[in-house]
Amino acid sequence: MTADFDATRAMFDLPEGVIYLDGNSLGPLPRGAAEKLRACAEDEWGKMLITAWNRAGWMDKPRALGDRIGRLIGAEPGTVVLGDTLSIKVYQALASAAELRPGRKVILSDTGNFPSDLYMADGLVRTLGAGYELRTVAPEAVEDAITPDLAVLMLTEVDYRTGRKHDMRRLIAKAHAAGALVVWDLAHSAGAIEVDLAGSDADFAVGCTYKYLNSGPGGPAFIYVAPRLAAQVRPALSGWLGHEAPFAFDLDYRPGAGIERMRVGTPPILQMAALEASMDIWDRVDMADVRARSVALCEAFLTAVEAACPALALASPRDPESRGSQVSFRHPEGYAIMQALIAQGVIGDFRAPDILRFGFTPLYTSMEDVTGAVAILKRIMDDALWDRPEFKTRAKVT
Repeated sequence: MTADFDATRAMFDLPEGVIYLDGNSLGPLPRGAAEKLRACAEDEWGKMLITAWNRAGWMDKPRALGDRIGRLIGAEPGTVVLGDTLSIKVYQALASAAELRPGRKVILSDTGNFPSDLYMADGLVRTLGAGYELRTVAPEAVEDAITPDLAVLMLTEVDYRTGRKHDMRRLIAKAHAAGALVVWDLAHSAGAIEVDLAGSDADFAVGCTYKYLNSGPGGPAFIYVAPRLAAQVRPALSGWLGHEAPFAFDLDYRPGAGIERMRVGTPPILQMAALEASMDIWDRVDMADVRARSVALCEAFLTAVEAACPALALASPRDPESRGSQVSFRHPEGYAIMQALIAQGVIGDFRAPDILRFGFTPLYTSMEDVTGAVAILKRIMDDALWDRPEFKTRAKVT
């Protein structure tokens, strides 16, 4: 099918006069979300009370939404489930993968990985002790660092700062040849680029839903486990809802069947209602169309900014096949420049130490947004409009 991006843009509640280029950090509000939330709160929670777990199908939503997300990431049906936070899902996947490779004690990642993922890995190796090691190398050096002592390779497919993209299929093949398993963080991939977990022979994958998938702040994370591993995996976090029979209230833990065992706590029902509204939009498009549009938007922005703002240095890969759905530039005053842009109605974000980050989300970003953003950025750079004290004061969230 050919996606109608004018139609999908109309399905988001975008503020008048704002060019939003930060959907890679927090997606905007789908127009249907408010009604979904109202119905969930008033008609289900309000009128059904606790019976809504059965009558409104609340208990089944993590799997049902998991399958809808699974379509966007090339996952087999029944292999994705939602719940908890991304950090928890990283820990779950990593601990389970490490346990499947007894005798091996090295977890490999890269220095460009999202810090929280590295914090989770560091916490895990400290807990495991007994010689376990988190080893990090530069992103470009990952392939050569895959050695026979490796238990798990843990990578974020798309670098959160620069948009640099790892070659998933190639690295999985190299890791498997060395006897290791791979955990992928898809936080900047799901809904941004084409992902083929099944076709790439992936082992584990995790991701969040509040960025490109637009579930709102604090939206739930998801986890994928390959079918060939699902019956072997022992959840490191043996939560109540991952039990084979939660309402038997047994004192001993027996893991649920397949992906069900990777559930932990009570699912966030209101957030899932918001996510359903977004997935109603996602169901209308094909990821191949989304990716093609993303490349066109990113290329137009990159080319125009380089021509209009020579003081900004490209931080993202120039080859669109090597980056995700974002374009980043460097400047020593990157924070102040971004604050000046936001004050002029162009919302991107800043990542330390010097990166201006712009996300391109075809469901609602247009070529007119690209043209308008570049014109404002050029004016800010030409007239040094960023050079004001109020733009240099760091807020808690950058």
